[in-house]
Amino acid sequence: MSVAQYAADNAKRGPETAPISPYLRWLTNWGPALPLIIIGIVMLVVPCALMIRQSFALPDGSGFTLANWVSLFESRSARTTILNSLLLSFSVATIALLVGGPLTWIISRMTRNWQALNLGLLTVANNFSGIGLAFGYVAALGSYGMITLALKMIGIDIIPPASSSFWGLTIAYEYGIVPMFVLLTLPSMALIRNEWWEACQCCGANRWQFWRYVGIPVLGPFLGASWILCFTWSMGLYGLPVALLGSSRPAFNLITLKMSRSMTGLLLGNQQMPVLAVLLMIIAICALTLYKIMLKRAGKWL
Repeated sequence: MSVAQYAADNAKRGPETAPISPYLRWLTNWGPALPLIIIGIVMLVVPCALMIRQSFALPDGSGFTLANWVSLFESRSARTTILNSLLLSFSVATIALLVGGPLTWIISRMTRNWQALNLGLLTVANNFSGIGLAFGYVAALGSYGMITLALKMIGIDIIPPASSSFWGLTIAYEYGIVPMFVLLTLPSMALIRNEWWEACQCCGANRWQFWRYVGIPVLGPFLGASWILCFTWSMGLYGLPVALLGSSRPAFNLITLKMSRSMTGLLLGNQQMPVLAVLLMIIAICALTLYKIMLKRAGKWL
């Protein structure tokens, strides 16, 4: 073997490296993410574990008992509170689907400039929450709101729903939930191609048949996944219902309000707060699991 050939073989083999230990390999792969993992454990996992433990603890924090869970579901007011939160979240997410779905389709077919303008407005509206949304509802549909007074000026004497009622809360929630629904589902609208509608027309299909057999089956999982996120988001809202209902003995009670009152000792001691918190965690885990299933089903079109 010549010297030139030996050098070429060495260049192909490259420098010899020592085997890396599994610990060093793990540290190399996960080291950059360690600060985020530690923050996640301290800020999320540890509080959840303590809340689960506290939901089964005696009032003094020791022992193990199921009495906290039993007393919660035996309480008529607690059952009504849970049902109120579920019904409100279901209504809010469903209205967001019915309004936000067509609105998303219209925005997705706009020109780029109009689309950018609408996306900017929706992003601003989506970032309003709590007191801002409550003020928006009162300013638009309150007794002296702009829309209420404008309709009365043209002879339409309407009585908007009270801000502390079920429908008043639902409308106030929609101010932030509908923009969020549009922003979540807008990317999926690009899947519907104009060529599909042209092909359906060539086959003699009308617009309804196109949406029935093509559009809705493709977009359905995405719309369903966004509905689940809106439902979960509505369940956990606190600032907006506090602003509209008040934190002490509201006429329309919700889980988050009851947690606040229980935590401050105003209602049946402080043992209901961890039970309600764990209940919200269970609902959120179930919703996110269903969300992942829906996205996996939707992914077959990507």
